[in-house]
Amino acid sequence: MKILLVRPHITLKVAQRLHSFLHLEPLALEIVAGGIDETHETRILDLASLKKPENAFADTINAFRPDLIGFTGYSNQAKTVKKLAASARTVLPGALIITGGVHATVAPLDYRDCADIDLVVRGEGGTAMRRLIRCMEDGSGLPEDDVFLPVGSPAYERLAALPPPELPEYRDVPAPRRELVDRSGYFCIWHGEKGEKLDSLFPRTASMRTSVGCPNRCNFCVVHHLANGKYRQRSPEDTVAEIESLPEKHIYFVDDEMFINTGRCRKIAQMLLDRGIEKKYVSWARADTICRHPELFRIWKKAGLSLLYVGLESMEAETLEGFNKGIAPDVNRRSVQILRELGIGLHAAFMVNPEFDEEDFQRLREAVAYVSPAEVTFTVFSPSPGTRLWEEHSDEFICPDPYAFYDCFHTILPTKLPLKHFYKRFAQLYLCSARNNPWRHNRIKVPVKDFLRFMWSGMRYGLSLRYIYRDY
Repeated sequence: MKILLVRPHITLKVAQRLHSFLHLEPLALEIVAGGIDETHETRILDLASLKKPENAFADTINAFRPDLIGFTGYSNQAKTVKKLAASARTVLPGALIITGGVHATVAPLDYRDCADIDLVVRGEGGTAMRRLIRCMEDGSGLPEDDVFLPVGSPAYERLAALPPPELPEYRDVPAPRRELVDRSGYFCIWHGEKGEKLDSLFPRTASMRTSVGCPNRCNFCVVHHLANGKYRQRSPEDTVAEIESLPEKHIYFVDDEMFINTGRCRKIAQMLLDRGIEKKYVSWARADTICRHPELFRIWKKAGLSLLYVGLESMEAETLEGFNKGIAPDVNRRSVQILRELGIGLHAAFMVNPEFDEEDFQRLREAVAYVSPAEVTFTVFSPSPGTRLWEEHSDEFICPDPYAFYDCFHTILPTKLPLKHFYKRFAQLYLCSARNNPWRHNRIKVPVKDFLRFMWSGMRYGLSLRYIYRDY
């Protein structure tokens, strides 16, 4: 059997230009491919890496002629998935076309009337694909339960209303088949150490997942809903073995929250040190975890941790309470100081509320000054599809297709300031953060071509943010 797995391209300009700084491999599809026996001819098509994605998709469909086409996708890619599925159906009417990923898991009802898709798959893709292939091989037909929703089935709406399926134990999740993609095009911008000379500001970077889920309940986040409240972890031995096998020297941990189990993470770091594995790492962590366990991050610094993404969201107590973060502003501030003391780079993520006025934007600029020098990014608060907040605010959405605009930059809720003015202030936040970038403050030496690439990409990214209101 011929199987084609597809990561759809991104259509919103601001998200496209974000790829100038961070473009990671399609790890989810590599894991899905891991659930397919190698007796089947399997390919991964990453349309997000191509300049003419729809042409590339059409060419691949015509040349490869797969028997099964599987799409992944976030909510803002759902419309693209439907369009690509219709294109494939025209050429290959007998192919089995399925879709999975985040949107299929949290909002399966959005696909219920899509006749060009045969099956919606929810939950962990690798184990689901393994089971689906087995059913196809033994002729038992398409499964139908909380994981597999056949489009057109009388039970579709009932099954779609169920919570996302339970996550499997991580030992049952297949290893990713990384050999199915050209790894040379995946990178993450790397700020380096103080005074360091970098061979590249955009080094090749591998993605790794060591856990799934998060026990916290931030109300803007869909992770706990996706994972059904569970937190699944890989063993330290399995994690370190994969790190050691990767040819890349830079690794981006894509865990929702890697450091929740501090004992496990401490063991991983110690094993890396004991084995003499010298690589650079970037990951996400919560501010309260950093404050409670500074010694954990001290050992990870020795093991190669270069940068931590920390969702600070705000330095205002009322705002943090509204987000149900369970973190006080003092904890955010202390986490920033701890990372400075340890010499671990900070990527501070703040959230802009559509209800911001001029004073709110000014306070956020002051927060940027406090955390700097650091990488600083901003998102716009939007209810996540699949969450209670999405249902509560659904009658307030300002765009006809809120899924298409759910990218953490476009507001789907009305703004207090006029929309044009709101995004002028939003873009100015990025200009403010650019002046405080750590590689600039730390006098990092980078190749001239990389410096020019960074400046050009930053200018285009800033302009796309400034004029994002035109998308409406």
